[in-house]
Amino acid sequence: MKPIRVIAAACSNMGIGKDGHLPWDLPKEFKFFIDTISAVSAPGKKNVLIWGKVSWFSCPESVFPIPNTVHVVLSRALSSVPEQAHHLCRDFPSAVQLASQGGLADLVETIWILGGPSVYKKALEHPWCDLVYLTDIMADFDCDVFFPHFDHNVFRKQDRFVGVPSEIQEENGVKFQFQVFKKT
Repeated sequence: MKPIRVIAAACSNMGIGKDGHLPWDLPKEFKFFIDTISAVSAPGKKNVLIWGKVSWFSCPESVFPIPNTVHVVLSRALSSVPEQAHHLCRDFPSAVQLASQGGLADLVETIWILGGPSVYKKALEHPWCDLVYLTDIMADFDCDVFFPHFDHNVFRKQDRFVGVPSEIQEENGVKFQFQVFKKT
């Protein structure tokens, strides 16, 4: 059993993207995202990052490589592993199995879910999902992709969480706050 953790940033209407891109430019928020998904407790350990196909192809190439990570792309349409990725899986359960029982199991510390909405939804419903890192972008942006609804009685917002700044940040005129929701 490996912890499954969801990470995203969403604006006031729970929008997370527009035309295959982030609708905001917040380098500090993006650095927090990269630092969080790449953090491991011991040298040689890795985190598995599960990406939906659209999320994968919308990520700028300049982001790669991400240290301490193994990339798994979900797609029923692709026939080969995309460049920079490590594995291709047809569905979410296959990706979780690869990370927790396959050849990666001894290396893997955490399974991070990087979107899109249907992948987030599957992760939120998975019994191993224990934390949701959801940055609150305190502004309205025009979006065409949205973070799925989740039960705030099941995942409770934490007032403080180790390693996560709790104060409101501001960058490029946009306020945002890092939040962590923990499964009760």
